[in-house]
Amino acid sequence: MRPPLARAIVAGVQILTLSVWFSVSAVVPSLRVEWEISAAAAVWLTGAVQLGFVVGAIGSTSLNLPDRYKPHRVLAASAALAAICTLCLALFAHSLAAALPLRFLTGMFLAGVYPVGIKLMASWSERRDRGRAMGMLLAALTLGSILPHLISGLGRLPWQAVLATAAAIGMVGALTSAIVIRPGPHLAATAPSRNARYALTMFTERGPRLANLGYFGHMWELYALWTWIPAFLLASPAAADLPASAEIVVFLTMGVAGALGCLLGGWGSDRYGRSPAAVVALAISGACCLLAPLAFDAGPAVLLAFCAVWGAAVIADSGVFSTSLSEAADPRYVGTALTAQTAIGFALTVVSIQIIPLVADTIGWRFAFLVLAPGPLLGAIAMRALGSRPRYRTKEHT
Repeated sequence: MRPPLARAIVAGVQILTLSVWFSVSAVVPSLRVEWEISAAAAVWLTGAVQLGFVVGAIGSTSLNLPDRYKPHRVLAASAALAAICTLCLALFAHSLAAALPLRFLTGMFLAGVYPVGIKLMASWSERRDRGRAMGMLLAALTLGSILPHLISGLGRLPWQAVLATAAAIGMVGALTSAIVIRPGPHLAATAPSRNARYALTMFTERGPRLANLGYFGHMWELYALWTWIPAFLLASPAAADLPASAEIVVFLTMGVAGALGCLLGGWGSDRYGRSPAAVVALAISGACCLLAPLAFDAGPAVLLAFCAVWGAAVIADSGVFSTSLSEAADPRYVGTALTAQTAIGFALTVVSIQIIPLVADTIGWRFAFLVLAPGPLLGAIAMRALGSRPRYRTKEHT
């Protein structure tokens, strides 16, 4: 299989399999009415997925699953199980208590989709093209994650239909992974020995440590923005004058603009270096955090443009962190390093997702996103210190 085709298939599979991630978030308004739950309780429909992802990533790291088994099979099995959990929620869940375990399991299985997809994409990418390849993968993640908003916004579908559609799309991705995808030639498919300790020992190495710190600052902002931007838009004075429903606006500004940002960020990291590309994206998204109170009161055209810039910037650097870590970490344990990175990053998202509505209840949605600004600021400092092209330095491992 030719590398460009293989990378395109990996990206396509990510779009399909990750459609279940925010599937419930897209129908939260309907669930709140039908299940009679508060906004604080509804937060856990997203928080449970993030916690499940953390648990799944830790388990995957402990067992070295991405390095010890064929990654395309790990991805296919994980995606199929996540789709089944989402379908079960659509068919059998009638309360928050029934939904939360299924959302937790969905997140746990998704830990075998996204990080493993990174490993597969890297395996089909030479070093000089890896930034663009990771940008393509992150564009796929963005579109897949925001896809349920498009499904929900295209018509007045029952929430069960939205979830069932996302589950069906995810199952198609799982079958495609099992049948079509294979690992490429640029990374070892399996680890020569089990070394779960590398999830911690990589923090003793300068390159992986700084790449991880940059990623953690990025994650503090990203998923809290994706989760709460619909509420921000609906609370704004311009809400009634938006040219489309909030779901469609979110898909266009966070999904489509975000995917373009990923591609631009990947190209920039190859052209100008990992660190400069990340610092620019972090600076723009951090500025958006600070400017959000002004955009909140702006007219619909300015608000849409602002959200599109923010949607592009907030995700543009994500592939840069994955690329930097895949280059700076021990090549034998790249899968373990990437999975550990995402586990810690997603643990942070649980905190930031919970904080935003608390701040909004206290001082209003106009100022709620200000608490996200420290993340991109600290991330920019770490990535500037990292340098433009980190490389793993061979040393003896015990």
